[in-house]
Amino acid sequence: MKPLKSIAYSFLILFTGCTTQKYDSSNNADIIIYGGTSSAVIAAVEAVQSGKTVLIVSPDKHLGGLTAGGLGYTDTGNKAVIGGLARDFYHRVYKHYNDSAAWVWQKHSEYGNKGQGTVAMDGENRTMWIFEPHVAERIFEEYVTENNITVFRDEWLNRETGVVKNEGKIISITTLTGKTFSGKIFIDATYEGDLMAAAGVSYHVGRESTTQYNEQWNGVQTNVFQHGHHFKSQVSPYKIEGNPSSGLLPRISPETPGDYGAADKKIQAYCYRMCMTNHPENRIPFPKPANYDSTQYELLVRDFATGRKDWFEKFDDIPNRKTDTNNHGAFSSDNIGMNYDYPEASYERRQEILKEHQDYQMGLLWFVANDPWVPKDIRSQMATWGLPKDEFPDNGNWPHQIYVREARRMIGKYVTTENDVLLKREVPQPVGMGSYAMDSHNVQRYVTPEGFVQNEGDIGVHAPAPYSIAFGSIVPKKEECSNLFVPVCVSSSHIAYGSIRMEPVFMILGQSATAAACIAIDKKIAVQEVDYNELKTVLDARKQALTWEPE
Repeated sequence: MKPLKSIAYSFLILFTGCTTQKYDSSNNADIIIYGGTSSAVIAAVEAVQSGKTVLIVSPDKHLGGLTAGGLGYTDTGNKAVIGGLARDFYHRVYKHYNDSAAWVWQKHSEYGNKGQGTVAMDGENRTMWIFEPHVAERIFEEYVTENNITVFRDEWLNRETGVVKNEGKIISITTLTGKTFSGKIFIDATYEGDLMAAAGVSYHVGRESTTQYNEQWNGVQTNVFQHGHHFKSQVSPYKIEGNPSSGLLPRISPETPGDYGAADKKIQAYCYRMCMTNHPENRIPFPKPANYDSTQYELLVRDFATGRKDWFEKFDDIPNRKTDTNNHGAFSSDNIGMNYDYPEASYERRQEILKEHQDYQMGLLWFVANDPWVPKDIRSQMATWGLPKDEFPDNGNWPHQIYVREARRMIGKYVTTENDVLLKREVPQPVGMGSYAMDSHNVQRYVTPEGFVQNEGDIGVHAPAPYSIAFGSIVPKKEECSNLFVPVCVSSSHIAYGSIRMEPVFMILGQSATAAACIAIDKKIAVQEVDYNELKTVLDARKQALTWEPE
């Protein structure tokens, strides 16, 4: 059965030349990149510019992952440590919006210069960090066209028998359509880490205990609320308030959350980063899903009844009267507890999970805009919002990429932990930097011993300064695979990944991985044997930020 990534992956060619497949029958290249994320595209650009042949084998039809899928209000942290081709991407965003023709639904002066920590459009550094989804996708397609990169779209790895290895090296990968791709080096640039897993590389799913890597913020974190995304008043979890025998409301786990600091197999919640608009000429009212069930949102009604008024707080403005809307509050777009088996699930099971997430979130939007149980002031304002006609036009104006905040994480040559992020130890052989807070969304929703509903897992611990990411965190152990890089599902603990998992960092690590791959190809050595001083020379030339020296 051919897998679908839910109805969210139907495709219409939007850009001239975006599906070039100029290849010979052997499908060979120096570097084979599996994935269609921002990291995958940037890695491919580096390969071409370094004189190597490259193929992108993408299960996705749209390129750019979440950067082109709704996350236009970029989680940057300290922008000074975003270098190389990642910075070039945001420079291209700047050039786009520096043209008055880009401002279709509002004037640039009306938008102003909003941003995270610094201005959205930085004239001095000629970068812009906030953008519409279709603009990001167009830039990724421009990279493909300019560099004559061959992209195989809608090609899904045969995870059972599609990876052929010999003496610890991947020789080829085969997709479900029967296409085989052979290369010298392989890069897994997916959010799920499917190639890594199929190649027999060790990985982890879920949270480690606080003792495993001597961390404070890993494992179960009951009664820790650092973002405010919890129930701030006593809300009954039962169908009949205060009556346990009536049963639990939907989306509440009957299980205990676990001991503080303990490991589990649970992962932080997913959602779609919604692009919305309140411009009448560009707005489509929120659709009502066919299987709509208002009882799924009873907890939200009870939360509103406590006086909650922050519903619109994460409607972050992006150009042309649109938003990047993210989860906010105790009950919102995060579909808590409904994604635990996604990382290792079959393609068919993942499709079911994605469909359930879409139905939940689409129903939530319709509910808040229409249901009389929602406070009138919130309902009336929500009804002025809708989906933009000019975003995701081939997919019912719904984002084509869910926010996979974490899935598998490699256990590689080096494991990045909170001790690296919090600058408690020196990072060996840096190949890029991160700076965002260690950010975990809620992992579970449960009933407290007192008989009220509560969320758990919401963590936001800021790094004291930008931190380095080790070369060893993007390569497997040599005995497991000697010609693979993993720049997205990197080797890190759950809580450290909460900082690493930002789109600019994935671009940075994708470029650095390819730079190292080129050296390994030229020297005919294992990726773990790349001379770091040689790699550093290349990365310095590419203007990658590797270490932080405060002014």
